[in-house]
Amino acid sequence: MTQSIPPLAGIVVLDFTTLLPGPLATLMMARAGAEVIKIEPPGGEAMRFYPPQIEGVSAVYAMLNAGKKVIEVDLKTENGLTQVMPLLQRADVLVEQFRPGVMDRLGLGYDEVRRINQRTIYCSISGYGQNGPRAGDAGHDLNYIGNTGLLALQPGAVAPTVPPALVADIAGGSFSALTNILLALRQRDKTGEGTHLDIAMTDAMFTFAWHALATGAATGSYPDAGEGLLVGGSPRYQLYRAADGKLVACAALEQKFWQAFCGVIGLTGPLTNDLADPAATRDAVAARIAEKTSEEWRQAFAAADCCVTIVATLEEAMRDPHFVERGMFKYDDMGVPKLPVPIAKQFRTD
Repeated sequence: MTQSIPPLAGIVVLDFTTLLPGPLATLMMARAGAEVIKIEPPGGEAMRFYPPQIEGVSAVYAMLNAGKKVIEVDLKTENGLTQVMPLLQRADVLVEQFRPGVMDRLGLGYDEVRRINQRTIYCSISGYGQNGPRAGDAGHDLNYIGNTGLLALQPGAVAPTVPPALVADIAGGSFSALTNILLALRQRDKTGEGTHLDIAMTDAMFTFAWHALATGAATGSYPDAGEGLLVGGSPRYQLYRAADGKLVACAALEQKFWQAFCGVIGLTGPLTNDLADPAATRDAVAARIAEKTSEEWRQAFAAADCCVTIVATLEEAMRDPHFVERGMFKYDDMGVPKLPVPIAKQFRTD
């Protein structure tokens, strides 16, 4: 059987990004066969020195930049611009993550790059986009989800919690950038010309508020914190604590799953109508879940096939036979796990 050619083989990507959003986007392109050349300042980008480290190398930096060629260039000097000129001439894709206007001041803005190579797809990733009142504001993931109303939907008004996932960085930045770069490559196949992609991490956060947006449009009232169907407002989509302290993740949204779930825990009568008094139903379910250990519930819910599982720790998930069989976790020579990315196996190269 012949080895398939990675779909991005022959594509040259110039990566001017740091930290997470841009480097993850270009990592996925590298995994799909692209030649990624990462431009870093003299001494390297700051993430190289982030803890934890393995043999003096930052584990998070290694995960995000495996398979890339790194060149240190002082872009503020004429010699630095001379160094990158040959790369600009052959680049299919350029990804930058500075605040709007910085690349222009460096002499590497879109208009200048287009004069050098009109086929270049120039992707700018920023928090708030290249235009608008917030365009120049500093920010990180928590600011982005906070400014778009997404953070206000989650439960925790009394004891707020920081979400465990960097949704804006990864979904709004990395995934949005990759999606649009691939679309731009397809468009270039038809037109022969590149384009400038304005990727604002905040923009995609409204996509994640789809259910709340639909609710507001249909009823004229947007849900408050923890009121939405998928953020804690329903007993059917809820976390419950078992007798041993572990969490049970109930996602029995459809009626057939809800009925099966109620049957397993022994919930009967009017309380099974979770719309009549959601709080009462939730409290009754919580009381029943607290009567048994997570392992007892695990077996019962697995048999019932009702969309209810036991919350796993990351270490437990990494040992899960399902993820092991699917080859999710591989390691480099230093023992750093290669970051699992959502690139189909037949398109991926290590």
